[in-house]
Amino acid sequence: MRLTLGISTCPNDTYIYEALVKGLKDSPFDWDVHFADVQTLNEMVRRGELDVAKVSAQVYPKVEDSYQCLGCGGAIGYGCGPLLLSSLGESFDESEPVTLPGSDTTAALLFRFWHARTQNAGLNVRYALFDQVYRSLRSGEAPQGVVIHEHRFTWKRDGLHLLQDLGAFWEQETGTPIPLGIALARKSLGAETISAVENEIRESLKVARTRNTLATEFISEKAQIEDPAVMEAHIKMFVNDFSENVGERGWAALEHLWRLVRGV
Repeated sequence: MRLTLGISTCPNDTYIYEALVKGLKDSPFDWDVHFADVQTLNEMVRRGELDVAKVSAQVYPKVEDSYQCLGCGGAIGYGCGPLLLSSLGESFDESEPVTLPGSDTTAALLFRFWHARTQNAGLNVRYALFDQVYRSLRSGEAPQGVVIHEHRFTWKRDGLHLLQDLGAFWEQETGTPIPLGIALARKSLGAETISAVENEIRESLKVARTRNTLATEFISEKAQIEDPAVMEAHIKMFVNDFSENVGERGWAALEHLWRLVRGV
């Protein structure tokens, strides 16, 4: 069976899905793979263009009529949330805009979650692709922005200032891990095929965990940063037991997030 798959080029995604993309032994699937930034993947899923995809966790309530959330292949964890950074100083400035990495990203929702509980002024936000957010912060074009992925590890080196760890705030307020990303499969594939997809993702992760090197050539070629140490730190932070099995704590975190999206 030929299916379409959408994942990002970030090391945690390529680490989990590399063996699947290259072809697992006795796999029932042939994969047409689309690599894109997470906001683009969110938009593709909202248009129903992918059979299977790794997307932002907060997009699910917008597509749940057509897609099923899988119990593996995502990004949930502790101490791994997006960071609100400044290129100006160490205090949040309500008069300055905040650049977010896409309106459908979990990072955008976590920023809104923090802002609603700590700030009095109205929202002043802009949107850009995640790598553009970081470049704009480094150049000073963006005074404040929320960064994700590899850039979580390089902001000190690049002279930026931490205003808020949005993941830490989520953990403090909810008592749950941070539900960043999920894997989805189109419901029309049917229960048997969806179960086989989950098995394939878990097998791909199992293969990754048997390798001697975390950052393979495949991962390095796709990554947005060249430093192998950053790639390895990225994988260690975002790939964990939740990636293999969402589990009770992971589902609780996702349900909490989805209630926010639904306004319940």
